[in-house]
Amino acid sequence: MPRRPAPVACLPVIASFHARANTILFQAAAVCAVALYAAAAHAQLAEPTELVDQQHCMFCHTSDAPFLAPSFHQIAERYRNKPNAEVILEDKLRHGGKPHWGDMAMPLPADRGGPLSAEDAHTLVQWVLSQ
Repeated sequence: MPRRPAPVACLPVIASFHARANTILFQAAAVCAVALYAAAAHAQLAEPTELVDQQHCMFCHTSDAPFLAPSFHQIAERYRNKPNAEVILEDKLRHGGKPHWGDMAMPLPADRGGPLSAEDAHTLVQWVLSQ
């Protein structure tokens, strides 16, 4: 049986339905894209084991529970959305610093395993913030 054309009165309704469906699909695609971007932005990086061992990070920190210092997860949560967090944390790693989280100060590099290059500090901070 051949398909009959829709009555003229239905055409605005059909056009409105298609426009609304396209809008919903576009919005759903945008939400999915944002969710995927957020997941990728917070994907946990592989541990830079050599740097972590060299700097004796695990003497004071653990991955997920406070020990002598805050856990890497706590640090990531506190600094993840702060402007200039990377710069602040990289400076703290490279130079040590006064306590601003509990009573324990970040030890000087000489007390942790030696000087740390800007590139190595950046690698460590990226890893911590990905927790």
